Amino acid sequence: MAIEEGAILKGVISGLTGFGAFVDLGEGKRGMVHISEVANTYVQNIQDFVVEGQEVTVQVLTVSNNGKISLSIKRLQPELPPDTPPPRPKPPQLVWQGPRRKEIAPGDVDAMLSRFRQVSEEKCGELRRSTEAKRGGRGGRRGK
Repeated sequence: MAIEEGAILKGVISGLTGFGAFVDLGEGKRGMVHISEVANTYVQNIQDFVVEGQEVTVQVLTVSNNGKISLSIKRLQPELPPDTPPPRPKPPQLVWQGPRRKEIAPGDVDAMLSRFRQVSEEKCGELRRSTEAKRGGRGGRRGK
């Protein structure tokens, strides 16, 4: 049996990969359906659409000189209406809630002062490191 471009054949899925599915066409012939040719919608995981051993009808896209057969399942499926975009998962909506702060009971002056001192020391340390880095290290002098 000669396989030509445009021919419609029946086959059995013989293997799945992350990039497509291999189809046994009979008589020792084997072709591959690329993941982009499986369905009219976006295909993240090919196993959601086909499984090994499933019988499929495919259309031959190309037959290369070295015998590789490129197939499509999508071309035999009805087209989606043009105004219907393919379904894609929507990213979750993130809402900024500001930095998390430890709650201090009103009137607890010692805790407030302790927290202020801690934040102040951290900021002074950052400023000191930044200034030293610009001067070329610890105790560096200009114009020497």
